[in-house]
Amino acid sequence: MNGNTFRLPARRCATAAAATVLAAGPVTLAGAGSAHATADHGRASASVLRTGLDVSLLNKTVNVPLAVSLNEVQAPRSAEQTALTARLDGVNGGKPFSVLRADVAKSAATTSATKAEGTVTLAHARIHVPGLPLLSLIEVDQVTSRATCEAGKPPAATSNVLGAVTVLGKKVTLTPSGTTAVQVPGVGEVRLDLSHRETTSRTAAATALQLKVSVNPLKLNVAEVEGTLTLARTTCESPTPAERPSTPSTPPAPDTKPQAAPVAKQDLAETGGSSLTPYLAGGSAVLLAAGGGAVAFARRRRGRG
Repeated sequence: MNGNTFRLPARRCATAAAATVLAAGPVTLAGAGSAHATADHGRASASVLRTGLDVSLLNKTVNVPLAVSLNEVQAPRSAEQTALTARLDGVNGGKPFSVLRADVAKSAATTSATKAEGTVTLAHARIHVPGLPLLSLIEVDQVTSRATCEAGKPPAATSNVLGAVTVLGKKVTLTPSGTTAVQVPGVGEVRLDLSHRETTSRTAAATALQLKVSVNPLKLNVAEVEGTLTLARTTCESPTPAERPSTPSTPPAPDTKPQAAPVAKQDLAETGGSSLTPYLAGGSAVLLAAGGGAVAFARRRRGRG
């Protein structure tokens, strides 16, 4: 069940009444988790119909707000309802009246790591407001809306109203840009804006139809109905790629200089020495031999003298 409930005070000149949306068709919910997607997976939402209406009763003692959202979902969920009604205290003897009847009224919102998307499909739909039980406020053959936000791509928003459109019993031709106004003497006026789309670098939103309503049916104790209706609204926000943990850079290899090949070590005495010891020992022996020869020569000369 989609909708809001308002309580009506029991005193005169109250400003609120109960507005309850009742599902009169199959409802299918798919998806798990919370209604809000995580920031990493973006966001998406979709609603078949939103109403923001003020209903004044004929005796002017009560203004009844009819503010409901039909088939409104937020990722990752979907919903489908084929008939919806609302009940307003003081209107139609407290009996429910039909707000929307359609062969198809489906909304879906999905998110993933790469894409967030909201979609709405509505077929053969008729919308009513209090005080006009037999005359539809608007009838449409087919309405679609889609908002797609894919990671790494510009967000896109599209909406279409296909087939015939009838407002307060009159067939109308909607213009792609601008406002279409429909006036019915003794009933009221409806102004329609077709296919409103918005996109930014990360978000998109699409609305198939925006209606501004001002009617005075004077039936079922209803004097005036004023406000807005939004038909087939979708939004999305692009997923944010998950941050990857930084990989520490490989430290540069230390500078290495070629070193001379080590000199082969020789067995040395424990008293210490170096590789020059053998040469020094040989030189000493030569010097000792030369010194000994000089002494002997000197002695022989003295002997002769």
